[in-house]
Amino acid sequence: MQDKYAIDSHKLIYHPQRVAQWMEAGRDWKKASLVYPIYVEISPIGACNHRCTFCAVDYIGYNSDKLDVDILKIRLKEMGQLGVKSVMFAGEGEPMLHKRIIEMVQAAYEAGIDVAFTTNATALTEQFVEEALPLISWIKVSINAGSAATYANIHRCHEKDFGRVIKNLQGAVAAKKTRGLPCVLGAQSILLPENAAEMTTLAQLCRDEIGLDYFVVKPYSQHSFSETRMYQEMDYTPLLSMEQQLAKFNTPSFQVIFRGHAMKKYREDNAYTSCHATPFVWAYVMASGAVYSCSAYLLDKKFELGNLHADSFKDIWEGPRRRENFEFVQNGLDIKDCRRNCRMDEINRYLNALHDNSIPHVNFI
Repeated sequence: MQDKYAIDSHKLIYHPQRVAQWMEAGRDWKKASLVYPIYVEISPIGACNHRCTFCAVDYIGYNSDKLDVDILKIRLKEMGQLGVKSVMFAGEGEPMLHKRIIEMVQAAYEAGIDVAFTTNATALTEQFVEEALPLISWIKVSINAGSAATYANIHRCHEKDFGRVIKNLQGAVAAKKTRGLPCVLGAQSILLPENAAEMTTLAQLCRDEIGLDYFVVKPYSQHSFSETRMYQEMDYTPLLSMEQQLAKFNTPSFQVIFRGHAMKKYREDNAYTSCHATPFVWAYVMASGAVYSCSAYLLDKKFELGNLHADSFKDIWEGPRRRENFEFVQNGLDIKDCRRNCRMDEINRYLNALHDNSIPHVNFI
C-alpha cells in the first residue's frame, strides 16, 4: 500500500518555484538570502512531562523556557508574508504544555500558514479539540508501546499516561468525525528492542480502539549531542520483515506506514557530500526564541541565526549570522559529523541530484 502522506519520502518536489529559486541562488549570498524556508518547526516550551529513553534533545535539559506568544503572533504573520508555508509545533519540550498554545495555532492559521503538531498528547484538552483542531492539518502522536507497562518504561512516566493518551485521542477522533474536520490524526512509534514485540498490538489499538488515520513505525536516529547512547548501534535488518506483518492492518481508512526505506539507509554511507537543505528550506525555533538553521545543531552557535524575541524574522533570515551559516555549511561543514538519516536526508538526496546533474541524458525526459 502506497504511503499516501509521503512520510518515508519528501514533498519538496511540490514546490518547484522554491527549488528553482534555490538553484538560481547557488553560492550567491544576495540571492540566497531571499530563499525563505517552506517549513519551520517551533518549540513553544522547553519543559516536558516525559523523559523518553530515546529523546534526541535530552542534552538541552528540559528547561522552563517558553515563547512569548504576543511576539510570536507578530512573527508568524511576518513569516506567512515572507513565504513560510507550514509550522509544526513540537520541539525540545511538549508543545501542548504551553498554556497559550491555542492562540499560537490561531495566529499561524490566520497568517495563512498550515499548522501541525508532534506531541505525546497527554495534555490534549477538550478546549484544544474544540478551538484548535479545526485549524490544524495534522497531529502525530508519539506512542512508543502497545501496553501501559512498556509505555511507562520507554516514556519514563506513569502507566496511567498510556490510558490518558488513548482517551484523549478517542475524544479528538470523535470530534473530527462529528464535525467533519479535515485534520489527519496519526500516531508514530520508534522501533526499539523494548517495543518490537508490541507493534502489531499498537497498530490494532490505533486502528480499532482509537480510530486513527495512520500509524508510523520509524527507526531510531542517533543525535550527535544526545546524552543517551543506548540505541546508537541499532540494526534494523532483522526487523524489516515486520512490514509484511503490519500490512494486514491496512484498510481504505487506515494505513500502517512502516519506514523500511529509512531503516535500510540507517547504516548506509551518505549519498551526498554537502547539505543542500540548510540554511534554506527549513528552520527551527527554540522555546527561548532562538532561530536555528538545523535542528541537529541546537545550541551550536554556528547554526544560531538570531532570536525572535529580539528581531524580526526577515532581519534574522537575511542577516549576517545566516550569511555566516550559509558560508560555513557550504565550505566548512563535514556532514560525516551530522545526524545520520536526518529529517532533510531525502530532500538532500533530491537537491543533490539536481545540483550534480549526474544522471546521463537528462534531456530525454
